[in-house]
Amino acid sequence: MTSSVFAAERLLFTPTTPDTDAIPLIFAFPNEYSVGITSLGYQIVWATLAMRDDVQVSRLFTDIHEQLPRQPEIIGFSISWELDYVNILNLLESLDIPIRAKLRNDAHPVIFGGGPVLTANPEPFADFFDIILLGDGENLLVNFIEAYKEVRHAPRQIQLKRLAQVPGIYIPSLYEVEYQTSDGEVKSIQPIDADVPAIVQKQTYRGNILSASTVVTEKAAWENIYMVEVVRSCPEMCRFCLASYLTLPFRTASLEGSLIPAIERGLKVTNRLGLLGASVTQHPEFEELLNYISQPKYDDVRLSIASVRTNTVTVQLAETLAKRDTRSLTIAVESGSDQLRQIINKKLQNDEIIQAAINAKAGGLSSLKLYGMVGIPGEEAEDLDATVAMMRSMKKAAPGLRLSFGCSTFVPKSHTPFQWFGVNRQAEKRLQLLQKQLKPQGIDFRPESYNWSIIQALLSRGDRRLSQLLELTRGFGDSLGSYKRAFKQLKGQIPDLDFYVHTNWSTSQVLPWSHLQGPLPQSTLLKHLDEATSHFRSSSKELQPLNS
Repeated sequence: MTSSVFAAERLLFTPTTPDTDAIPLIFAFPNEYSVGITSLGYQIVWATLAMRDDVQVSRLFTDIHEQLPRQPEIIGFSISWELDYVNILNLLESLDIPIRAKLRNDAHPVIFGGGPVLTANPEPFADFFDIILLGDGENLLVNFIEAYKEVRHAPRQIQLKRLAQVPGIYIPSLYEVEYQTSDGEVKSIQPIDADVPAIVQKQTYRGNILSASTVVTEKAAWENIYMVEVVRSCPEMCRFCLASYLTLPFRTASLEGSLIPAIERGLKVTNRLGLLGASVTQHPEFEELLNYISQPKYDDVRLSIASVRTNTVTVQLAETLAKRDTRSLTIAVESGSDQLRQIINKKLQNDEIIQAAINAKAGGLSSLKLYGMVGIPGEEAEDLDATVAMMRSMKKAAPGLRLSFGCSTFVPKSHTPFQWFGVNRQAEKRLQLLQKQLKPQGIDFRPESYNWSIIQALLSRGDRRLSQLLELTRGFGDSLGSYKRAFKQLKGQIPDLDFYVHTNWSTSQVLPWSHLQGPLPQSTLLKHLDEATSHFRSSSKELQPLNS
């Protein structure tokens, strides 16, 4: 079984034969192979390691693995989904490695983690990792391996102190967190001695050659897909959006130097092409890219595009996609309310959203998926009515186009202007209200689980004290009930669920990630927060975070 899965892979790079004294390293994805191999981030890091002769890399997934070294020196995890922490702990135990960093000794491998979840807020998971890589892997990975080689045979403590000097490498055990009380706010976060940097800066790759798949396989969750990253980050900067704020600045891949060569490489081995990015249609040469893919020689290519900006949905785009076997497009609209869109900085009008539906239909697409959100700070009942009215207008303007509305609950994210807001307690009721009003209109309403949003908010705003909770919930299962049960057990030792999830935090309190610097300083985030709340109706004013 295992060998056939790896045998089905078509590699788009050439692995190197490792030197005799290469560092034995396991690179794991804490989920099944079909999920992990679809992660572009995982593919890139694995290929980067496999092309180095000073590293011998073996892959590990929850269901299969390559032959693993008897004594690995480094074990790395790429984390794309918060709840995969359970699989990390299980995998560490299966390798006879203590799950807490402080219980490991010189005989154990060093455990590192990276990926979007840890870059956003590593603190709930900090006690499980020796090393966390913050930011883009392009430069960070190379610098990590080079620094490790210098201290390869030194005691663990010396290794960690040396690695802490590398920009973007965060060693949680070298920082001490103090709390006002055991179940109160964070009081301070300090390095344990003077040669450890007080602030760790997330690393940003600034090149214009972005990533593309390093492997194509029918065993992936998206069968045989070849992925190309068209843009990184997003210029829109919606106030709640981690994908924009955490990954700034907005970068675009060079058309001639990156995109076209990558696409030509990929289409030699498959006819499925995926264009990735938070807002691919905002690439300045997107039209040229579409024209390139529209050539007759690519007539059999099946094209998928990640979410696109609403006002870039042209008839030409829809026609190209329809010809390339794509039936639907995804746009994020958040709300039908102008007021709310001002609050979140979504530069979009209802007539542009309706026009997108008209163009999608005219170009031959059969459905349009919209993404919305309830519980946005400042939201009132009339904002929900505006969303229902907008969906009705779309239905009328583009009869026959299938409309689906996927709706989540606002979750505060670190390093964004909305990190100080809690989750709105009315959000679940608001999801039900939309369901009741949209279903009879023949609109496919797909609410994201409110309970899942609560767990997401907990992990998104969590601090280190949550590691005890995460160890407990692991035995209880991954429902919200399990988390509540664990909170009950830890009463008095850590803050309650409300503190992390629903409370509006003071803008003067120390945040769990205050020692980890994203692309924008806190002063800028506070300016953006003020700009957002200046659009609140007077009835929402008391819902604002407390200013210092």
